[in-house]
Amino acid sequence: MVLPFSQVDVFTGAAGEPFRGNPVAVVHDADALDETTMAAFARWTNLSETTFLVAPSDEGRAGGADYRLRIFTPGGELPFAGHPTLGSAWAWLQAGGTPRGLRIVQECGVGLVPVDRRGDELAFAAPPLLRSGLVDAATLERAVRGLGLADRPEAVVDAAWVDNGPGWLGLLLDDAATVLDLRPDLAAIADLAVGVVGPYSEGGPSGAPADVEVRAFAPAHDVPEDPVTGSLNAGLALWLLETGRLPDHYVASQGTALGRAGRVHVDRESGGSDGVDGGPEGGGGRTVWVGGRSRVRVRGTLDVG
Repeated sequence: MVLPFSQVDVFTGAAGEPFRGNPVAVVHDADALDETTMAAFARWTNLSETTFLVAPSDEGRAGGADYRLRIFTPGGELPFAGHPTLGSAWAWLQAGGTPRGLRIVQECGVGLVPVDRRGDELAFAAPPLLRSGLVDAATLERAVRGLGLADRPEAVVDAAWVDNGPGWLGLLLDDAATVLDLRPDLAAIADLAVGVVGPYSEGGPSGAPADVEVRAFAPAHDVPEDPVTGSLNAGLALWLLETGRLPDHYVASQGTALGRAGRVHVDRESGGSDGVDGGPEGGGGRTVWVGGRSRVRVRGTLDVG
């Protein structure tokens, strides 16, 4: 069995430099693959995520879905992930996909996710959080210790669950420099997915525009550090916008510590979810969009025979 294959550079750098974002492997027309084969290929690629484009379910199609997306890390399947959503939608478009409506509608484990095309960029509507609110003291203490901040508790400004599928625990730190200086003990947070964010006082790394620096540690999914993470940025946005810690429009930098230059654009706009169930409305019906630039870097075929 030979299937079309793409590898997409998602959230590419501020100036659109190649190979500075987060790659996702995308297998097209993957309906004939079983879950065991999908999981095996995802482990083989050893990327943070590998996706499979399949036909929507009857329920998804009735709700307006253009396709259904199966998302796998090396450790297993996820109900949602952000950079795979944008990269797969871009690959689907480049392969000739045509949305049924004004927006692309993706079906995945969390439901239907609208994807908006904005010039040469895509943005997905942040799905509602599956878990939010305060973090219990024992889990927070373990996360802080694992990040190497046990001797600097004052550096942790706030914490909350920001889980939209992968299980993210979010920590707001005092500044971007603290985020970049982290040297985590991954064994101490082995069963967690921890995201950290800290503000820049004057611009981003190397002078490139950015308001915050983000890092994502997901040993629970066999991903020690993810270069650029759409789901985490979406969860952080819902939390930090709702609490007034960030403005309605901001840019997140991620991947600096790994030699990447990812840029994630977050916009909170008025308006609904285009009639899609499980849409991104929150904070008085205002939609949070998480977007960036994607580019197909590899095109070819996958031989699974």
